[in-house]
Amino acid sequence: MNMDAFLWICLPVVIALGTGLLVYYIMQAQLEVAVAKEREGLAEARAIINSHKGTMDERIRATEESAKRRALDDFMQDLRVEERSYVRELKSLSASKKSMVMQERLFFRNIPLSNWIEHEMIVEEGKDLDRLPQESVFAGSLNGSQHGSPPDERTVPAKFVKGPAMSETDPVLLTTHAGAFGAQ
Repeated sequence: MNMDAFLWICLPVVIALGTGLLVYYIMQAQLEVAVAKEREGLAEARAIINSHKGTMDERIRATEESAKRRALDDFMQDLRVEERSYVRELKSLSASKKSMVMQERLFFRNIPLSNWIEHEMIVEEGKDLDRLPQESVFAGSLNGSQHGSPPDERTVPAKFVKGPAMSETDPVLLTTHAGAFGAQ
């Protein structure tokens, strides 16, 4: 009898231990499946984040470049050339000399960037003043900058030659106009 009683007492304990071990292995397998699904989801999320980060970096770079380009275009539109011209007559005992003087200077908004640059063209008697060429000192270097290339640093400063200042005895100013330029 001892053995039967012992068997009836130990059998439920052994079955409980076996069931517990079986439940443990099943729960361990379910946990591994859940962890694998989470890792897969995490890997997908990281891939999406990395692709969005690359796209965002490209967008930021493109936005910065367009902002720089727009700022340069705005700067170039604020540059302008102011021109004025007048007739100068030099009379001496032997001859009389008439010349047309054209002066120009470069402005950024309302701030002059250069002194007046003076061109003097000799006008013969009876010649029409309107038929003289109206060529600008700044035309060559500034036209190149309209197409995105910067002005040539070697030639532009050499053209900024300081001309004689105007005095009250100079003749009347014939025309004054300002030409704006820049990247359009």
